[in-house]
Amino acid sequence: MTYPGLATRLLARPPSCGPVRVAAVDGPSGAGKSTFATLLAAALEDAGTPAPLVRSDDFRVPWDADPLTWWAPLTEAVLAPLAAGRPGTLRRYDWHRDAYGPEEEIPPAPVLIVEGVGAAWRESPAAYRIWIDAPRALRRARVLERDGAEYAAAWDAWSAREHRHFTADGTLARADLRVDGASVKARVLTGG
Repeated sequence: MTYPGLATRLLARPPSCGPVRVAAVDGPSGAGKSTFATLLAAALEDAGTPAPLVRSDDFRVPWDADPLTWWAPLTEAVLAPLAAGRPGTLRRYDWHRDAYGPEEEIPPAPVLIVEGVGAAWRESPAAYRIWIDAPRALRRARVLERDGAEYAAAWDAWSAREHRHFTADGTLARADLRVDGASVKARVLTGG
């Protein structure tokens, strides 16, 4: 499947959150979710359907927090208003500055991409659930390259917490699409 093909598949789904189809991009940290979600948003834009993209990283989720710490603020600010047919509002968290950015509107577009650990959990109003994974060593290397080697112990503990979350939630079993995170930059998706 290609990213444009996935965009077409998403648009064929019925809305799942008011007038919006939520595409949930989930999987463990470092799997390639952010890259995948960005490429999917670009494919939807190219198809004439701009899709807002909201990430778990847009919220303050400390390394020692529950992986779903971001879900209540996401629901309040974005999902509940969209479910009512109104725009949501979001102040994205800037991890480098430890501050929130300006308020922005999240319109009730045909597709909203929600990306992050927990995006496709059982309470998600997802129309389509995408699971992305990669070998643990690759995921760990990606995260430490992005965030710094000083976060190695924090990532190890986070990885254990997210694994417990995915196991208890059964997230993988609900996936509509499974993607090999080692190849998310490719034009053609692997997995099924």
